Formats: sequence, structure tokens, C-alpha cells
Amino acid sequence: MTKNAWLYLAAVLVPGAAFAQQAYVTEKTLTVDAAREAAVAALESCRKSGFNTTVTVVNKWGRVKAVLSDDNAGPHTSENSFRKAYTSITFKANSGDYGKRIAATPPPHAGLVLANVTTAEGALLILSGKEIVGAIGVSGAPGGDKDAVCAQAGIDKIAKGLGG
Repeated sequence: MTKNAWLYLAAVLVPGAAFAQQAYVTEKTLTVDAAREAAVAALESCRKSGFNTTVTVVNKWGRVKAVLSDDNAGPHTSENSFRKAYTSITFKANSGDYGKRIAATPPPHAGLVLANVTTAEGALLILSGKEIVGAIGVSGAPGGDKDAVCAQAGIDKIAKGLGG
């Protein structure tokens, strides 16, 4: 085979080999243990303030990893805490920030017709460095701002394990 033929063959085969090596993705996501620990800390934070809440933690794909509902939490709080967390993951923003963004722009708001989306405050993204690994949503405190404080307590509890 001539030198040019070898070069041609190498040029044709090498891109295929490089592509085959990149046929998968490695991503960080939240473990069930971290989700459980964050949920417990968030629930305890709300309890200390006298609030009966439900806490839902989802992974980076919006799948539920942990749910804790306080004994006297309202029946709506389970759905609402999930929707808050799901909204955060879907729009890559804390749910309250998403709500403010929607309020500041004229309709139509296509995102609001999607299932499980809300503009209510009370969910925060869980980050490892700058990478989103999950979200934690809280519902049941008298105001989303108070829900968000409890969610932050959950994140603070697992912060060391999130690394960067």
C-alpha cells in the first residue's frame, strides 16, 4: 500500500474510533442517602419553626429520590413539594426565581401548561460545584419564602458531600 493510501485509511478510521470512545456520558446525580439526609434536615428545620410540611427531593432527571411528609402536613403538600422540585430541575432555577421570571414577562407562558410545573416559591437546586445534581422542594409553611429556608437547611446538611 502506498503512503497516501495509508494516510487516507487512517483519516477515515480514526474519527470513527474517536466517536466510539465517546458514546456514553458520565454525570453526577444525587444519591438516595444524600436525598434522605437533606429531606430529614429540611423537615426538622420546618418543625423547629412550627410548620408541618412535606419535603420532596428529586435527582437531576426529576425522579423522586426521597419524600417525607410531617404528621400534620396538609394533603396538598405532597403534590406541591414535588411540583416545586420538578420545576426547579426542569427550568434549572429555584422555583421562586422561575415564578418571578414568568411574572416579569408577558403571556403566553408555554412552560405553565406542562404537567407538574408551578411558579410557587419553595424549591432550590442542589449543586455540586456548578453542576445541577438535584432539587429539594418544601410545601406547607405559611409562605414559599419559609419553605425555601427549610430547603436550604436540607442542602446545608449535605453540602460537604456535594464537593465541587
